[in-house]
Amino acid sequence: MSSEAKAVWDECLRVIEDHVNDQSFSTWFKPINPVRLDSSILTIQVPSQFFYEWLEDNYVQVLKLAIKNVLGPNGKLEYAVVVDRGNSQNQPYVVSYPQGNISPNKKKAAEKLEQEQSKSPFDMKSLDSNALLQSNLNPNYSFNSYIEGDCNRLARSAGYAVATKPGVTSFNPLMIYGGVGLGKTHLIQAIGNEIKNGPEEKFVLYVSSEKFVNQFMDSIKDGNMKSFTNFYMQVDVLIIDDIQFLAGKDRTQEMFFHIFNHLHQNKKQIIMTSDCPPKDLKGLEERLLSRFKWGLTADLHMPDFETRVAIIKRKMQTEGIYIPDDVIEYLAYTVDTNIRELEGVLISLIAHASLNRVEIDLGLAKTIMKNIVKDIETEVGIDFIQKTVSDYYGIKLDDLKAKTRKKEIVVARQVAMYFSKEFTNHSLKSIGYHFGGRDHSTVIHAVQTVNDLIETDTAFKNAINEQRKKFKMRSY
Repeated sequence: MSSEAKAVWDECLRVIEDHVNDQSFSTWFKPINPVRLDSSILTIQVPSQFFYEWLEDNYVQVLKLAIKNVLGPNGKLEYAVVVDRGNSQNQPYVVSYPQGNISPNKKKAAEKLEQEQSKSPFDMKSLDSNALLQSNLNPNYSFNSYIEGDCNRLARSAGYAVATKPGVTSFNPLMIYGGVGLGKTHLIQAIGNEIKNGPEEKFVLYVSSEKFVNQFMDSIKDGNMKSFTNFYMQVDVLIIDDIQFLAGKDRTQEMFFHIFNHLHQNKKQIIMTSDCPPKDLKGLEERLLSRFKWGLTADLHMPDFETRVAIIKRKMQTEGIYIPDDVIEYLAYTVDTNIRELEGVLISLIAHASLNRVEIDLGLAKTIMKNIVKDIETEVGIDFIQKTVSDYYGIKLDDLKAKTRKKEIVVARQVAMYFSKEFTNHSLKSIGYHFGGRDHSTVIHAVQTVNDLIETDTAFKNAINEQRKKFKMRSY
C-alpha cells in the first residue's frame, strides 16, 4: 500500500461516508484496501468477485462521485479482486472500473468462488467479520446495569430467558412496551449483548424502525429489494426498536411481515419495543398484530421509590461519586416521570458540583431541580397534588375535575382531596372548587373514605405512604 494511495482513498471515504448509511459504510467500504496510485488511476483491493459486483451494482455512482471529487474529472478506479485468499501464491487480478472485461479463466474462477459464497452479506466468509457483523449494540447496556424492580420484573425475567435460549423459548416474539425513558432500549440491548457474548455464534442485529424504513426505501430506490430481504433473513436475532413507527407504511409492513415469518419459522429470535401494547397499536396490519401476540408481551412501568433509589445508587457507584442519602431520597421522590430524566438530573448535579468545586448536598440538589424540572414548586399546592396523584395512578389530570364516576378516577380524586386537606391551608370549600366545583361535603366524604381504606387495605396504605413521602420531601 502506497502512502499516496492511502491518502487519496481516505479522502474518497470522507465523501462516501456522507452518502451512505453507517451499516453500508462499515460493510462495504471499510474492508477495502488502497493498493496504488498511478497518475489519476487509483487501484483498490476488494475481498471477492461478489464484493466487486456488489459495489458496481449498488454504489457505482457514489464511487464515481468520490473519485471525481478527489482526483478530478479524469480520475479512474480499478479493482484488485482477490480470487483465492487461501493461496498466497495466487495474485489478485485487476478489473477495470466501472465494468471490466474478465478473461474466461478468471471469470470461471470468480464464478466458482461466488458459488461457494452466499449472495447475502452475512455469508461472505472472505470479508472481515468485524466490519461485516455490525450489531449496532451499545456494550454499556447489560443485565448487570439494569436494575430490577416490580416495574420491570416480568420483562427482565423474560428477556434473560430469551438471552439464554434465543429462538427456543415460547417468548418469540418478545414485545416490550412502555412510556418514554422507562428502559426499553436498555433492556433489549442487554438481551442482544448477552446473546452476542454467549457461547453460540449468533448474529444479533439491533435496528430502529426508522432506520429499517429508510433502508427499505433505499432498496426500492436502488432496485435492491431482494438484497435487502436476504440481508435481514440471515439474522439470528432481530431487535427492532419502536415498532409503532411502521404505522401507515404499508409496503414496509408487507416486507417486515415476510421477514418476520421467515425468521420465526426458522426459530430465529425476534424482539421488539413499542410505546403501547399490540392491541392499542394503530395503523398496523391485523396480520402483523396477530403475530406480535404469538409470543410474550411485557410492559415497563415507572420504577417505584425503592427502585429509583437503587438506580441512583448504581449510577453513582459506576461514576465513583458519593451522594448523601437525603439527596438520593429527594431526587427519587422528586423525579418520578422517567428514568432518562432522572439520569439527566444526576449528570447535571455531578457537573455542577465538579465545576463549582462544591460538595453535593440537598441545597445544591434543589437548586439543580429548579433549573431542570419545569413544574417544580417551592411548596405543595393543590395543582401540584393533582398532577402528582394523576401521574401516580396513570390518569389524565382533567379527569380529576370531570364528572366521571369510573372507580379508578374516583379513588384518585379522593386521594388528591385527602392530600389537599393535609398539605394545604385551603378550606374544604376551596378544595372542592379546585376539583370541578364540588361542594365541601364531597371533600369530607373523600377524606373519610381514604382514612377507612388506610385502615383496611394494606396495599392502599402503602400507596398513600409513598405519595405522602413525596409531598413531605417537597415541603422541606
